[in-house]
Amino acid sequence: MSLAAHLEELGRPLVDEQLRHPTVRGIAQGNLDEAVFRSWLEQDYLFLHDYVRVFSRLAWQAPAAHLGDLVDLAYATFHEELDLHRSLSASFEADLEGATKGPACAAYTSFLLDSAAVYADGLAALYPCMWGYSTLGRRLAEKPPSEPRYRRWVDTYADPGFAELTARIAQMIDESGADPGTAERLFLEGMRHELAFWDVPL
Repeated sequence: MSLAAHLEELGRPLVDEQLRHPTVRGIAQGNLDEAVFRSWLEQDYLFLHDYVRVFSRLAWQAPAAHLGDLVDLAYATFHEELDLHRSLSASFEADLEGATKGPACAAYTSFLLDSAAVYADGLAALYPCMWGYSTLGRRLAEKPPSEPRYRRWVDTYADPGFAELTARIAQMIDESGADPGTAERLFLEGMRHELAFWDVPL
């Protein structure tokens, strides 16, 4: 079993835990309180800006074979994911530019940026977000919400293109020469941050 596949195996129970979280259940059912999603949208908008910085920091360290992959990931995050947030912001009356990081967002972004100081460590730390959202999107798309705004969110992360980007990270992890114990520790810490991020500050 590859290292990335091993990490996914460790992460599946934690994805199941996210699926049981009230915020995720509300998205899945299409009846999440708009104030909760508005707050989540603002926090994730701030998170994604630092996520772009993580990809950029890793790109600086990357072997030539994966430099383009990480530049593509930074581009997709900055343009496609952030554009989704901007387009949803008006209907939820979100203040993306005036938002400030809550404790979960600040802790998660700090963890990712610190981990990205070492190439292999940074890949393991960020994989919970890429793989976790791809998995959540696919699972939620099995019975998508009828509410169109939440359906659009699900469709974004269920998209095969997002799964392809996730697969690129998996390949990089497998080729990085990461210490398995360190990768496990950072991956599981990232998964814990993912779960905590759904506890949206209001």
